[in-house]
Amino acid sequence: MSSNHCPCGSSLSYTQCCQLLHISKITASSPEQLMRSRYSAFVKHEFQYLLDTHAPEFRSELSIEILSQPPLPNWIALEVEKSSQDHHSGTVTFKAWFHLNKKLDVIYEQSNFVLRDGLWYYTDGKHLSTELPSRNDSCICGSGKKFKKCCHNIYTG
Repeated sequence: MSSNHCPCGSSLSYTQCCQLLHISKITASSPEQLMRSRYSAFVKHEFQYLLDTHAPEFRSELSIEILSQPPLPNWIALEVEKSSQDHHSGTVTFKAWFHLNKKLDVIYEQSNFVLRDGLWYYTDGKHLSTELPSRNDSCICGSGKKFKKCCHNIYTG
């Protein structure tokens, strides 16, 4: 993915895509758009946006201090596997790849969302298990190359 593209995986620049949500110029129109903008918020360290889009009754002890506590992951790529919505709720299943402490890892989750007063909020998620890519899998960065020919040495040492 080009460094000019938004971290959420769209072909738009960050300023034309998720930044508009982060600075409240627009609101998310679907659970998937909210989830993508939340991923971009992690990448861009927009921690207040993460709090603002997290349903209050599901926040518990979540704070900017907790979200910004080092070490912070190096986010690599987002893969949305499936998303669905009805009138007032939705789910998004995704993989968010990251590199932390010299190790490749992934958050694989089915996230739940709720629509309240015209705004989508993240509520909670169910963590799923998955394997890290093998050498012959498609690369997680989205290049279209095999993992071994692209990012394998960068993220596995």
